[in-house]
Amino acid sequence: MGKDAVVLAVPDPQAVRAASLEELRRLRLPLPPDGFPLVWEPGDEVELRPTDQVEARAAILHVVLARCFGMPPDAAMSWLLGSHLVESVTGPEWQFVMGGRGDHRSFVLHHDAVFALAWVLGLTKHLDPMEPPDGRLMGLLPNLAAGETYRQWRSRTLVAPRDAVEAAALLDLYYCLDYAYLEAERLGLPSPGAIDANAIGQRRWALEWAIVFRGPYHEPPVGWEEIDLSV
Repeated sequence: MGKDAVVLAVPDPQAVRAASLEELRRLRLPLPPDGFPLVWEPGDEVELRPTDQVEARAAILHVVLARCFGMPPDAAMSWLLGSHLVESVTGPEWQFVMGGRGDHRSFVLHHDAVFALAWVLGLTKHLDPMEPPDGRLMGLLPNLAAGETYRQWRSRTLVAPRDAVEAAALLDLYYCLDYAYLEAERLGLPSPGAIDANAIGQRRWALEWAIVFRGPYHEPPVGWEEIDLSV
C-alpha cells in the first residue's frame, strides 16, 4: 500500500463481533439477523491506507463541504490545483465543486465522513456513535478562508494514525450500527444518541475506505465512490 503502511494480523472476528453486538444491546438498538456477514475472516491481515492518501481524502471532502457553504468554484478549483489534489477528486465531487451539480444534501453529510477520517489520522479523540463530530474538527482542517495551503496544513498537523487493529474493530461496530440504525428508523424507534443513520453511514463509509484487509475473500482496495454500503 505504501511505505508507511503497517500490516497486522486481524483479531478474532467472532470476539470482535460479540463486542459489537453487546454495544448494540447497550444502546437498545435492533440486532442484525443470524448470519450477518463478518467484516474479515481468521488469518486475514489488515492495514490502513497510506497516511498521505487519508490526508488527501480528508482535505478534498473539506473543500467539497466548503463549496456546500458558499466557497466560490474558482477558489475551490484553485486550491485543489495548487495542492496537486485534482487527480484524487472523484467525478461526482468534481462536478459538484465546479458546477454545483449533484445532491447538495448528500455532500453536506460528508462532515461525518471527514470526522471519521480525522479519527483515523489521530486528530480527534473519539468516534463515539452517541456523539456528533468534535467541535474542534474544523480547526483541525485546512483554513481555506485564511488561504492556508495544503502543504502548510500538513506541516502544522501532527497526525498519529490509529492502530489498524483498533480501527478494524471500530469498523465492525459501525458495520453493525449501520444496519441497526436503519432498522430502527424503519421501525420508528428513537435514535439512542445525537446523530442519525445518515451520520453512521458516512462514518462507516470513511472507515471502509481507510481500512484495507488482505485475504482470500477480499478484493483489492477500491476508490472512494466504489465503497459498497449496501451489504
